[in-house]
Amino acid sequence: MSWIDLSIFIVYLAAMLGVGFYFLRKNKNTEDYYVGGRKLSSIHIGLSVVATDVGGGFSIGLGGLGFTMGLSGSWLLFTGLLGAWLSGVLLIPRISELARLKGFLSFPQYLEHVFDKRVALIAGIISAIGYLGFTSSQILAGAKLASSTFDGLNLENALLIMGVIAVGYTVLGGLKAVIYTDTIQWIILMAGLVFVGIPISYFSIGGMEAIKSTIEPEFLSLRNISWQQIINWMFTIIPIWFIGMTLYQRIYAAKNTRAAQQGWFIAGLFEYPIMAFMGVILGMFARVAVENGMLAGYSITNLDAEMGLPLLLKTVLPVGFLGIVLSAYFSAIMSTADSCLMAASGNILTDVLKKHDSPNSLRFSQFLTLIIGGVALLLALKMSSVLELMLHSYSFMVSGMIVPVLAALFTKHPNSRSALLAMIAGGTSTLILIIGNFNLPLQLDANIFGISFSALVYAISHMFFTKV
Repeated sequence: MSWIDLSIFIVYLAAMLGVGFYFLRKNKNTEDYYVGGRKLSSIHIGLSVVATDVGGGFSIGLGGLGFTMGLSGSWLLFTGLLGAWLSGVLLIPRISELARLKGFLSFPQYLEHVFDKRVALIAGIISAIGYLGFTSSQILAGAKLASSTFDGLNLENALLIMGVIAVGYTVLGGLKAVIYTDTIQWIILMAGLVFVGIPISYFSIGGMEAIKSTIEPEFLSLRNISWQQIINWMFTIIPIWFIGMTLYQRIYAAKNTRAAQQGWFIAGLFEYPIMAFMGVILGMFARVAVENGMLAGYSITNLDAEMGLPLLLKTVLPVGFLGIVLSAYFSAIMSTADSCLMAASGNILTDVLKKHDSPNSLRFSQFLTLIIGGVALLLALKMSSVLELMLHSYSFMVSGMIVPVLAALFTKHPNSRSALLAMIAGGTSTLILIIGNFNLPLQLDANIFGISFSALVYAISHMFFTKV
């Protein structure tokens, strides 16, 4: 990498830290730190939501899907569009004004309002663990990108650099820093890919003629996917829009219900088709480059699919442009890492430790965010797959909490003990199935069985406790 590209990248990182320092002086209390003072517009909300949801895991992970299956990998983010619009219609009108009235800072506080403190505590623990894993996946995504781009930088050192930057400005600035940097980062990502990454990569690999002559025809089809895979993605991703702490924080941060709903509509459109196809197309370009010997020393058999895209960009982009696109991808990664870190911190402070009303809650929040960021970095050092870690974190949260949330939203008499049992049953069963690596029927995801078991436990226990 030339000194020009490196300079562009360093300036970008310094700017992100600068935003954190700016909001360090603006935050006066935990409401500022965790929900941005509840004054944000639909544009900031929408761009922050999509930047958080389509962060490093999806950006790097989508490249990996495009590398292995082509355009059909875009269906992953179609589920994001469905989730955004469904929750915008069904969830936000029920939550937004209530949150403002009650002063909610976290998602489990809503469950405490509907159920009781025990349900909120378990939900807070499940959410914190899930977002801890998700933060780690984003740090790992950034490290993979950096180590494959910077000569002489190994994965462990890249993890340390990525972790320090992402954790640093999040600790300093809280949700305001997260949302405003998300807006900047998403603009950088879109501009970098649309105007630099895609066109230069396309012509460098030889255009459509090279694509058609190199890869199998199914890579250019939207049918190169099994029904099981689509179902697995739907059950993993759509429910997160109803139980994601990062999303509830943005509902609470919006200036009103309408602003939140408009933000969700904007986010859905950016997810699919815009980001979905950009991600898989670049991954597919990387496969063409590998098969044609453009990436020296790499072949289909010895290259991690998630590394193909950053290696392609490093190879084909001219001096100056590499720094721009590298900053764009780091934008996506950091926009998700910071949000997930804030979510885990908020869960532990508000729902587990109950310290959000203490006199020194703001400083305690910053210290807690720093500790959680350090743990996430240690976890990232132990993992190898970005998309796998991200989807497992999703599955754990979804299977534990989606049934109680749906009961809270749509049933007349939600039961606290049933919700508690359903959360424990769903989260635990999914973890057991994932860790045990069981051969599940029809190749369906463990999350589907965890949600089904959670629903069964809720239904049976609800009948029993109602009768009693």
